[in-house]
Amino acid sequence: MDPAIVAPPYDKLLRVAEEVARERPEVDLELAREVFLEAATLLHNGLALDGLDEHDTDAVVSARCVDLVAPDQGDAIRSRSRQVLEEPGDLHDPESVSRALLIVAALFRL
Repeated sequence: MDPAIVAPPYDKLLRVAEEVARERPEVDLELAREVFLEAATLLHNGLALDGLDEHDTDAVVSARCVDLVAPDQGDAIRSRSRQVLEEPGDLHDPESVSRALLIVAALFRL
């Protein structure tokens, strides 16, 4: 396993897997870790986050953590892509974050 995949900010995905398994007894922890590790690997290797600074990369990974457990992941991430343009909050480059989120949706085939 590539150590970069479990380093910040990707380590958040593994923490979410553990939270989900704790909160939902029907979820197998090892399976949840495997799914979220695959998500971290896709994000790391997929180049979707290239060009984002550390702050905005962290924001996209955090968003993916939330969207992975949404009932409709594709809708959640596409809605978030629109939302960051309307309400960028503290993002440094909302346009690039919005594009990265759409790339993530494509990467995950959502």
